[in-house]
Amino acid sequence: MNSNNKLLKIVLSIQFLFFTFLIFAQNEKIETSIHNSIQQRSDQIYDSLVKIRRDFHTYPELSEQEKRTSKKIAKYLKSLGLEVHTNIGGYGVVGILKTNNKGKHIAWRADIDALASDIPDVVDFQSKNEGVSHSCGHDVNATIGLGIANVLSSLKDNLKGTIYFIFQPSEENLKGAKAMMGDGLFELINPDEIYALHITPMPSGMIGTRADWLFAGYKSIKIDYKNSSENDSIVTFTKNLISNLQTVKPDSKFWDNRNLMSPEIGLANPNTIYKDYTTVNQKFIIEETDNQISISTFISASNEAKMDTILPLLKNKISASKYSKKLVGVTYSGEYPIINNDIKLTNESMNSLSSIYGNQNVISLYGIIPDGRSDDFAYFQKQIPSVYFLLGGSNFAKGIISMPHSPNFSVDENSIKIGVNYFSSLIIERLFN
Repeated sequence: MNSNNKLLKIVLSIQFLFFTFLIFAQNEKIETSIHNSIQQRSDQIYDSLVKIRRDFHTYPELSEQEKRTSKKIAKYLKSLGLEVHTNIGGYGVVGILKTNNKGKHIAWRADIDALASDIPDVVDFQSKNEGVSHSCGHDVNATIGLGIANVLSSLKDNLKGTIYFIFQPSEENLKGAKAMMGDGLFELINPDEIYALHITPMPSGMIGTRADWLFAGYKSIKIDYKNSSENDSIVTFTKNLISNLQTVKPDSKFWDNRNLMSPEIGLANPNTIYKDYTTVNQKFIIEETDNQISISTFISASNEAKMDTILPLLKNKISASKYSKKLVGVTYSGEYPIINNDIKLTNESMNSLSSIYGNQNVISLYGIIPDGRSDDFAYFQKQIPSVYFLLGGSNFAKGIISMPHSPNFSVDENSIKIGVNYFSSLIIERLFN
């Protein structure tokens, strides 16, 4: 190659790099601009969203009874110009936002039901439905979903692809997701990815999640024996056998839920105490018939491998004992869906949110949440790659602690705006990636 050709190649390379930089800089400006627009729109609609949340809170409805809530949601989505479908899997609602450009299909899910509770509200806008409460936080989750729909509708001309908003009933009884799917949800919509959140006692302004299992597995375990004169000793032997599976000491800080948020040992610390554990509920149930005696309790484990080893381990130990000929079976019963976040999507989503809203607000969790908590969003996860986030709703300086299902549950309503900002941005990032 002669020197002129070499010079020409260098010039062309410099030009290429220069124009690439210009395009990159332009894209950066576009991204910054659209995320600024999200925050401006969120500010504009914030007061109206607070009114919606308080309305939901004042008129909570139990699982499979969410008629009023569903009607309010459908009316709001229609006012935004979305295509709206109702009565899916009960009182489920789906809103479809179509842009003018082809692209990915992203879904956002929000749960809408309340729960049975006689615990008095600590807010002025108390529940008017006796024995029913939104101390689950689903009033906030649903409101954020509506807020995201509002923001993204306002930016429709700048977007591509299709966005689905799934407002799911009956989460508290773990029936709604299956009911919606059984009623043709994924024939109506075809998302490439699906996302959700739940309010938690983290400080308002923070979100967190982790790839893979977010909550520990939780199942009822039952061991059946032939009825015999050895029943008493079999019960004692079996209780000890199951109890010895537990890896957490009785006096451990693990058992104090306040430590979940501890910077030293909590979920967000790489050295958290909430990983690699198995726990056993010490309240055993003994059932006896003419032919059989059964010993059962609940058992929890922090990962699938641990959960999968428990049944064969117990069978082997019993088979090696003097009660081997009495054994009928060792089984799990009951279905507790496990939130299982897609590894690739989780990492990409957290990186996107960190780049927009800062590492200090977007927290990667290392621990697995105990106590048998769950969400039937897990059934959607088995069909579609997805991520489930935790959104902080507490304001400790004001005495606001957003621990779902607990006395004195309350929420810093600024978390509504934060949720709308963060996850409107996330959906846009996912549409363009």
